[in-house]
Amino acid sequence: MTKGSQLSQLKSALSQAGLSKPQQNSKKRKRTPLDEKEKERKAAKLREIQQKMSPFDVKVTKLKHDVGGRKIAGVMGRPAQSKQAGIEQRKRILLKEYQERDRVGGIVDRRFGENDPAMPLEERMLERFTRERQRASKGAAFNLEDEDELTHYGQSLSKLDDFDNVGLGLDEEDEDGGSGQIDSRTVQRAHFGGFGDEEDGDDEEKRKKTKAEVMAEVILKSKEHKFMRQAQQEDDENLRHELDAELSDLRSLLYAPDPSTIPKSAEDADEDEPTSAPLSAAVQEQSQDQEYDQFVRELAFEARAQPKDRTKTEEELALEEKEALEKAERKRLRRMRGEEDDSDSDEEDGRRGRKRQKGGDDLDDDFIDEEGEYGDLLGAGLGEQSVDEDEDEGSDEEADTEEDEGDSECEGEDEEGVFSDTPESEAEDAGEDGGEEELAQVKKSQKIASFRKRELPYTFSCPETHDEFLEIVENIDDSDIPTVVKRMRTLHHPSLAEDNKFKLQALTGVLAEHILYITSPPSPRFSLVSPLVSHLYALTKQYPIQSAHHFISKLDLMQMNLKRGLSHGVTEPGSKTWPGLPELSFLRVLGLIWPTSDMNHHVVSPARLLMGSYLGLCRVRSLQDIASGLFLCTLFLQYEELSKRLVPEAINFLENTLLHIAPHRFKDRASLPGSFSTPDFKSDRCQGLTLSKKSREMDVQKPNFTQLLGDLVVSEQSKVDLLGLTFDLLGQYADIHKSLEAFIELYDPVVAVLAGIKADSLPSALVAKHASLQDSLNRLLKFSRQSRRPLALQAHKPIPIPTYVPRFEHTTSNYLRNRDPDHEQNEAAKIKAQYKQERKGAIRELRKDARFLATEQQKRQKEKDRAYNERMKRVFGSIESERAEQKAMEKEKMKEKKRAGRK
Repeated sequence: MTKGSQLSQLKSALSQAGLSKPQQNSKKRKRTPLDEKEKERKAAKLREIQQKMSPFDVKVTKLKHDVGGRKIAGVMGRPAQSKQAGIEQRKRILLKEYQERDRVGGIVDRRFGENDPAMPLEERMLERFTRERQRASKGAAFNLEDEDELTHYGQSLSKLDDFDNVGLGLDEEDEDGGSGQIDSRTVQRAHFGGFGDEEDGDDEEKRKKTKAEVMAEVILKSKEHKFMRQAQQEDDENLRHELDAELSDLRSLLYAPDPSTIPKSAEDADEDEPTSAPLSAAVQEQSQDQEYDQFVRELAFEARAQPKDRTKTEEELALEEKEALEKAERKRLRRMRGEEDDSDSDEEDGRRGRKRQKGGDDLDDDFIDEEGEYGDLLGAGLGEQSVDEDEDEGSDEEADTEEDEGDSECEGEDEEGVFSDTPESEAEDAGEDGGEEELAQVKKSQKIASFRKRELPYTFSCPETHDEFLEIVENIDDSDIPTVVKRMRTLHHPSLAEDNKFKLQALTGVLAEHILYITSPPSPRFSLVSPLVSHLYALTKQYPIQSAHHFISKLDLMQMNLKRGLSHGVTEPGSKTWPGLPELSFLRVLGLIWPTSDMNHHVVSPARLLMGSYLGLCRVRSLQDIASGLFLCTLFLQYEELSKRLVPEAINFLENTLLHIAPHRFKDRASLPGSFSTPDFKSDRCQGLTLSKKSREMDVQKPNFTQLLGDLVVSEQSKVDLLGLTFDLLGQYADIHKSLEAFIELYDPVVAVLAGIKADSLPSALVAKHASLQDSLNRLLKFSRQSRRPLALQAHKPIPIPTYVPRFEHTTSNYLRNRDPDHEQNEAAKIKAQYKQERKGAIRELRKDARFLATEQQKRQKEKDRAYNERMKRVFGSIESERAEQKAMEKEKMKEKKRAGRK
């Protein structure tokens, strides 16, 4: 192709192809028409020239390896043509759908009978004609000037004789109480209507009813409805009479008078009064009606139920409890000083009404009743409360009152002369009144002093140390100490002050230390532990972290004492290694407050380690050490009741206890079964712990650990009790350990030790326990051996190694990538590739559609904007022209005014 401009290149290409117009001669030549082949040839040449002139319309994909003679689809593409074809297709389909998106096309045939194939054509046309006439005459249905007269069933109303027998409800039967109205269904079907009902078409075609039949049917239905209304009215009347008859019973239940308010004299009078003559029926009925009307009025004007008080929050309850305690304490202090408060007495009179009448020897000691109103308020926000102390005070008050009444009765008897020979009566006769008054004052002061001594204060300060707590409860009975703790918690509730939280946290440690204090010898008070544990549990639940620190500090102190005792000598009699009553009580309380079934716990886990150290490191020197160890085994049993963990120290100690107390046949350590440690077997310290022949006649009792841990005297009864407890613990431990895999290795030595015990040297009760324990352990061991299966070789054929199709690497060759030896995998790969390709194509087409619609919307918006701008230009132009005309007119007017002024 020659160089130059596009126009010169086009001309040269057309001339070379022979498509340029030839030069015309002066003489006119007759043109011959071109045939179809010539047209196609010229068109092909023109397309070829066009492609050569625009090389960017053709996109060629370059091949890496061009093999001659091979045709590959998609090597040469025409993006411009493809784009134009897509645009044309979207204009033809997508644009049309977009333009008609809100239109509803189609014709719905709503003609009568069109969708009813059972209706013949003649009836269909007749019905359509009828409906058309009805619609046409709808506006003139009640035109009185029309020539057609109003008809009823095809008859003129003027031909009817005074509406005879038309069923207007004027018969004698309708005068009894019925309304005489005809139901709506009859009116709808018979009175100027019902002509278009399709359901009656068949009956009318068969036989048309006469006027008499229609009217008879209307009358019959009217009477039927009248009878039904009368029956319903009778039922309602009967039900109303039944309710009236039962009204008196209901009223007696609702407004029953209080039996205590009825005077006895009135009842006696009613009983003694003879029955009067019966009244007449009319008078009775009139009185009943009056009572009924009065009762209805009472119900109508009865006051509505008032809403109850809302449920108070914990902070409000705590504040009320604190105020009640402080008020009771102020009253107690006033009574103690002998003062009286008029305002409080007035309030008490208002609340209680009439007070108890005073007798001649009344000592004014009825002030205990005043504080009874606070008994139910104390501790309402603390969960379970104990108000035994308030009840005790109330009972003391009653006792004093009874004593006062008894004294007054005795004085009345003296007046009658029963004790006329006594010196007091002689003194009365002699007129020695001054001595009696002085004696009365002495009795009164003694009673007041005794009551003040036992009356408990209502307010206490919250102690931060155990010494402060001991000072507070120094002169208080043990039974009142839980009440003191409860009032401390009430007065120092966390919601009442900011620092109360820290005071209650300190109180937790004080209570824990007080439990150690009250369980210490020589006089432990275990009855006080349970009431204090409830308060300690509540505080621990409220402040768990601070409470845990207090418990761990006590455990650290016990661990230090154990280390000190072990360093002094584990076998020395004076070294304190085994825990005493305070430590054991503290460990028991710890198990009640904290969860013992957790795998790891910040308080229980150190306690378990400490108890295991006691059982594993301490040596047996006396019967007190065995009692302490058995108590630890009992605690371990309670700790592991749910988790069922193995405690080997407890099993080992129980086996050693059997060897220490029970008589057996083992001579030395070598003859002992199993491999458990027996450091104190046959030692000099344990020689006197074995049962003697005196114990054969003794009975087994529950061991008293308080006496065993505090008494240094060894008795045979204590040995028998501890041996019985050992048998029981072994059976309970075996019950919780029966599911262990090593149960056989663990309890085979125990069974051997039990078999070596001399049963003939034991008391009869212990012999029965010994035999029962042996039977249960043998049975459990039998079950455990049956459940255990030895290892064995596999009895089935060896499983062959599965073979898999070798994996091909698809990254090296296209041939291997597209030709997987596994046919299923190959087909799946093809489907995946096809799905991926189609998905990409669909996304591409959707994007093109979105761009096309966006272009069309933009064009439409531009067209709207252009039309709007043109419209606004026209409007502004018209306004400007009008304004210009207005200004010109105003100028003309001004000129005319000036001219007029000059003239």
